[in-house]
Amino acid sequence: MLLFGAVQIVMSQIPNFHDMEWLSVIAAIMSFTYSFIGFGLGFVKVIENGEIKGSISGVPTANTADKLWLAFQGLGDIAFAYPYTIILLEIQDTLKSSPPENKIMKKASMISILITTFFYLCCGCFGYAAFGNLTPRNLLTGFGFYEPYWLIDFANACIVLHLVGGYQLYSQPVFGFMERWLTRKYPTSGFVNNFYTFKLPSLHPLKINLLRITFRTAYVVSTTAIAMIFPYFNQVLGVLGALNFWPMAIYFPVELYFVQKKIGAWTKKWIVLRIFSFICLLVTIIGLIGSIEGLISAKFG
Repeated sequence: MLLFGAVQIVMSQIPNFHDMEWLSVIAAIMSFTYSFIGFGLGFVKVIENGEIKGSISGVPTANTADKLWLAFQGLGDIAFAYPYTIILLEIQDTLKSSPPENKIMKKASMISILITTFFYLCCGCFGYAAFGNLTPRNLLTGFGFYEPYWLIDFANACIVLHLVGGYQLYSQPVFGFMERWLTRKYPTSGFVNNFYTFKLPSLHPLKINLLRITFRTAYVVSTTAIAMIFPYFNQVLGVLGALNFWPMAIYFPVELYFVQKKIGAWTKKWIVLRIFSFICLLVTIIGLIGSIEGLISAKFG
């Protein structure tokens, strides 16, 4: 975790989201690679076993309450897996204006969600079919004692590289928002606005901003410290997913749609979207409760 944090401190100095095309491409390639490997190994393992393990009821638990907690945690994980609202506008801002950006993003969102769902279902279903109730939270660790070892190591290396790029993709909008806000709030501050250029041999001139270095470094250090205190990947993802899902992916888009399309109160479309938003709010609350319980149990259980 310390090594990952050190790498992110360096990577976080990328000036802005527009300069991250190469990193985004690498992260996407890594994601496809380890997903294909996980899917393929699960499929092969099922054929090798000659049977489908597990059951329709899922992992058995000592009591109904534990079963509910696991289901709630699963909802939190799913909620984290899909929303990308924090980077959607940043991505759209990098597109050319012809054809219109919103039409491109609508098409890209539909394709990406279909592809993502395909891989989620394939890895999840074949992983459970391969290992049954002993399925690990990280599917690739279940193949750790099987050949080919090099393929497992390669897939895990792809995960690390994907996380390096993914961290930056989600952090850069936060960096940009805070730096723009501080620039407007303190327009005369040299610490916030001044850039210092350093010329390095055989390299492009390096521009240094004190705010960028201190804020971004502090951000990475704080997230690394939190990760070391709570090294429980799935539970933390569930908490973050539940916190982001309803407000960012459901409530604000629905409210904006009402304003943009001038949807009147108590019309058919207004009622349907309100019910949809309320159901998603319940899912968020349930996922948040389950994920917090899982985090506490993992930490102090």
